[in-house]
Amino acid sequence: MTFSLEFPGSRRDVLRAAAASVAAYSFGSQAQSAWPAKPVTLIVPFPAGGGTDAFARPLSAQFAKMSGKPLIIDNRGGAGGTLGASIAAKAAPDGYTLFMGAVHHAIAPSMYPKLDYDLEKDFVPLALMANVPQVLVVNPKNISGDFKAFLAQVVSKPGRYNYGSAGAGTSHHLAGELFKQQTKTFITHIPYRGAGPALQDLISGNVDMMFDGLGSSANHIKGGRIKALMVSGLKRNPAFPDVPCAAELGLPDYTVTTWYGMWAPKGTPAEVQARIVEELRKAAASEELKTVWASNGAEFGNLTPAQFGAFVRAEIRRWAAVVKASGARLE
Repeated sequence: MTFSLEFPGSRRDVLRAAAASVAAYSFGSQAQSAWPAKPVTLIVPFPAGGGTDAFARPLSAQFAKMSGKPLIIDNRGGAGGTLGASIAAKAAPDGYTLFMGAVHHAIAPSMYPKLDYDLEKDFVPLALMANVPQVLVVNPKNISGDFKAFLAQVVSKPGRYNYGSAGAGTSHHLAGELFKQQTKTFITHIPYRGAGPALQDLISGNVDMMFDGLGSSANHIKGGRIKALMVSGLKRNPAFPDVPCAAELGLPDYTVTTWYGMWAPKGTPAEVQARIVEELRKAAASEELKTVWASNGAEFGNLTPAQFGAFVRAEIRRWAAVVKASGARLE
């Protein structure tokens, strides 16, 4: 007598499921070992010349050197960085499109009520690439003297001076609003489509000042095209030891930092995510990038993807409170 043991569904279905499982595992293993098998696109959601771009380009060069595949910068500026983020969110989740955003993207949910993407739901966090203090920079032809002289000028002439930003709702914008709150001054906000265009107008004298990430301003400060009056926070920055910090100038609560992070579209295979993080960490550990980061007053974040995700969630809550308290709005 012969007995057979039947499972729910046909034997053919069971075999198909098993084969699919093996294939999926095999694909994941191959994806992990093969990535990158072709050029990778890095969407930078601001024009060339801004803070994000200042870190993305040396990272691109080092990535290509170490991985053997190009990391192609795709600048997609507009709407305070949200346009590029929207494009990245819709990209294929195969590891060949990455997104390098910034603190601005933790602010955006409080400033743009109808975003067509969700930073937490449509992306997976990979790495905190750089953390730099904000710096108050001025055009030396428009504003002369040190911080004390500058503040006296601004206080005595409400509305006479203006500051450029990378766009409404960016950290540059809110850093300016926070400064106005704490100094009880009135300075006109001039939004641009990125830090690069704002910096060019600052250098040419079309705007008087800017609250910028130190990374994008560093070379212009060193070249004498703009002058740094203050770095945010409680201590001076090693890259610019002669520039006083906010605390020593009587603004102990003015702690604004600009950070830059890396994401991939949601659905990117976990094995590929792990390879991307591995390559990013290798690049960040190189002497070339360490030198670039240090010259721009930056530090590598050194967080795990999970820690970076938690950091972003905390930043979204923090900036929501700042937006509410400042009354900042889209202009």
